[in-house]
Amino acid sequence: MVKQKKKRKIDLLFITACISTSLVLLLIGIVALLLITANDLSRHLKQEMTVEVILKESITDTQFSALRRSIEASPYCAVCSYISKEDALKDMTKAMGTDPSQFLEYNPFYASLNIRLEPQYACSDSLKLIEKRISAYEGVREVSWQKDLLDIINSNIRKVAGILLILALILSLVSFTLINNTIKLTIYSQRFILYSMKLVGAKWSFIRKPFISRNLWIGLASSALTCLMLWYGIRLGLKYEPWLIMLSEPKIIIPVFIIVTLIGLLITGVCALHSVNRFLRMKSGELHYV
Repeated sequence: MVKQKKKRKIDLLFITACISTSLVLLLIGIVALLLITANDLSRHLKQEMTVEVILKESITDTQFSALRRSIEASPYCAVCSYISKEDALKDMTKAMGTDPSQFLEYNPFYASLNIRLEPQYACSDSLKLIEKRISAYEGVREVSWQKDLLDIINSNIRKVAGILLILALILSLVSFTLINNTIKLTIYSQRFILYSMKLVGAKWSFIRKPFISRNLWIGLASSALTCLMLWYGIRLGLKYEPWLIMLSEPKIIIPVFIIVTLIGLLITGVCALHSVNRFLRMKSGELHYV
């Protein structure tokens, strides 16, 4: 009967430690997920960057063909699409809700080529060179791109990455403190057993082994629980925000699971080692006043 109660008590401590540890690891996992996706988000935003090449009215078919072939063959071009004057007018009419040609009595828009860039070329220096090169072609009226938007994107990505790194460091410190206190409580009830083993000549490494092993299992179980919560959280979020599908890609979710597992094992192992050593260093009288 006593053994059954003791077993239930140990199981309860194990479950409590797993739950509290997994909640902390969940916060770390979310930060890791955001940090890893920040790079992909930057790449996605840069893929949306376009350069608009506005063509002159006088451009010939030969000049147009040469220009388009040159752009499509360039390494910076991902997609090159042609927009005629009529298509430009239709798009603007749809956006404005009125047809500008009705009161101007002519189509004020020009034909253009829209170039979607490869992500590595979506930076100010590369775009200035691209602008200079395309502007040199005959039949090109103007080359435009969203200079302010690019600067804002790059600036915001750096800020977000910095904030997330600081948040990750703070959470790591908080998690270490919380998990350390949780594990300390699980070892506290057995502090006299530790002292008795030390008295009979047991080596510290022998005494520490079962406690560290047990807490590594807590770290592993907590990591598994955290990974499940992250996975089902993403799947649930997909019902409301379809773009979250990128978070479930193997190249993103697998590194997050690895990070969570390693941190879970590291923190629980180090905290167990620290707590056991603390009680092993105490003298008999000190154990009664902890």
